[in-house]
Amino acid sequence: MKHVTRRDFFKTSAVAAAMATTVPVVSAPKPVWAQAPSDRLRMGCIGVGSMGRGDAHDFNRLVDIVAICDVDENYGIASTLRMNLGKRDANGQVVKPDTYKDYRRILERDDIDVVCIATPDHWHVKIAVEALMAGKHVFCQKPLTLTLEENQIIRRACQKFGKAFQIGTWQRCQRDQFIKATLLVRKGYIGDVKKITCDIFPSPTSGDVPKQDVPASLDWEMWQGPAPRYEFRADLKPNHNGAFGDTRCHRMFRYWYEYSGGTLTDWGAHHIDCALWALNLQTPGTGPVSFDGTNAHHPVEFKDGYPTVDNRFNTSDKFDIKCMFDNGIEMHVVSESPDGSGILFEGTKGRFHVSRGRCKGKPVEELPPDAFTEDDYRELFHGKPYEGHKENFIRCVREGGTCVSDVVSHVQAMNACHMCAIAARLNREIKWDPKTETIVGDNQAAAFFARQETKGYEIPRDF
Repeated sequence: MKHVTRRDFFKTSAVAAAMATTVPVVSAPKPVWAQAPSDRLRMGCIGVGSMGRGDAHDFNRLVDIVAICDVDENYGIASTLRMNLGKRDANGQVVKPDTYKDYRRILERDDIDVVCIATPDHWHVKIAVEALMAGKHVFCQKPLTLTLEENQIIRRACQKFGKAFQIGTWQRCQRDQFIKATLLVRKGYIGDVKKITCDIFPSPTSGDVPKQDVPASLDWEMWQGPAPRYEFRADLKPNHNGAFGDTRCHRMFRYWYEYSGGTLTDWGAHHIDCALWALNLQTPGTGPVSFDGTNAHHPVEFKDGYPTVDNRFNTSDKFDIKCMFDNGIEMHVVSESPDGSGILFEGTKGRFHVSRGRCKGKPVEELPPDAFTEDDYRELFHGKPYEGHKENFIRCVREGGTCVSDVVSHVQAMNACHMCAIAARLNREIKWDPKTETIVGDNQAAAFFARQETKGYEIPRDF
């Protein structure tokens, strides 16, 4: 791999393409989790608090983690180093990974093959694009994007550089739940689908979150990155993970539109994704054509789609977003339903509900034991064998091919998630053209297609 310095990091696409050599197909590969130490992939983990810490733990048995990065030395780096992470030397002893507060130090290293990105949502696409430009394979937590424009940027980057890219929507690897549900729908066991209900929980609310001095361990400027600038706010009472309670920062960033989209994008990235997967509407040009946010409530007052205060969680806490497809299928994205979190599929021949815990309903009970074959599972996995989410990613790095949670299909889900959030913010119905990927006849809504990034933190677009 060509060494990438800071000076030449953003050179022309011709140089970037040369760095993005496709991994050749290997016949009868040995299991990806049983590589000899000398043959193990080398990973850098960017964002190692909360989900990132768990991802690092999971990947540790599959790869050598040689570097970790977090803007908070306490919440991220120190807590992650307490795990038995790292590369094993010739004597079998663990060599702890190098630590950084600036992710670019990881991307500059030519001894790192793959990166795991588990930062807050507003950083995902910038780091992912730069990682692809640096020749890395990418695993990135969901939701992958913050805006509709970012959907198009990351899809184009993946098509350009040809690296393995897996999004952390691991529900696609739940064989007895969401895989079963997908095959039930695709093979016609409930007839023609008429209605889908995605229960994705309400976003939590908060009281007034007080201003605080920025902790010495946290680089608040870097944490904010591309997002607008706000003063640090946190309830200093630590939660069970050792981080703050209600805050504009760790974990709770999901409930501020400045950094995320609440549960509409957090859990929507799971359940809306699996609903579209079951419908086999995963390619550009498909998806709902309207999103009605009339029945959406926010915990603070909004004006023209923006919160009027900056000291409370502001994403929608109660909602029933009606999404219509041009074939007449009706999908409701709701904060509460009688069946609880999961997806209710209703068709002309029956109905069933699927969640992370089970798949239930008469069509499930009557399903023949041999209803699905290994070829059915391989089709969902783009020709790869059924296996765990992270194993599938590592296999695709080694063999080539498309990951089970690929960027193209994830972008389709995120188009729907972001449109739900925009409709909720404006409390009205918005028309969407899935073929041109544009908002139709609503200039105010169209203004949410992209966001202005803070100078110095722009997403690369010239590649």
